Amino acid sequence: PLVESGGGLVQAGGSLRLSCAPSGRTFSRPIVGWFRQAPGKEREFVAALKWSTGYPYYADSVKGRLTISRDGAKNTVYLQMNSLKPEDTAVYYCAAGDYGLESGNPKSADYWGQGTQVTVSS
Repeated sequence: PLVESGGGLVQAGGSLRLSCAPSGRTFSRPIVGWFRQAPGKEREFVAALKWSTGYPYYADSVKGRLTISRDGAKNTVYLQMNSLKPEDTAVYYCAAGDYGLESGNPKSADYWGQGTQVTVSS
């Protein structure tokens, strides 16, 4: 029920913006966020926001470089990624779920997107 877009190949130091929108009319969950999974690694929390207020939550590893935001009129959540590093290379997944998701708990997600590949070259 979630559709991501915006992934691609970028050089280190570059920027990308990911988008996530529900296939239905709304997210219908209080928390919407992003996780990522690199080859051979577990899925990890990146960022999330409270849909009603836009209040953001971030993993320490991305603070200052990645920004999560929402457009209520478009029912879309964005992940602006700046100063990208090779270690940011991963498949990025959008998730929508209950409280707990903003703390990085993937079990709080009720819906997932199909994932979008982000590759950062050195």
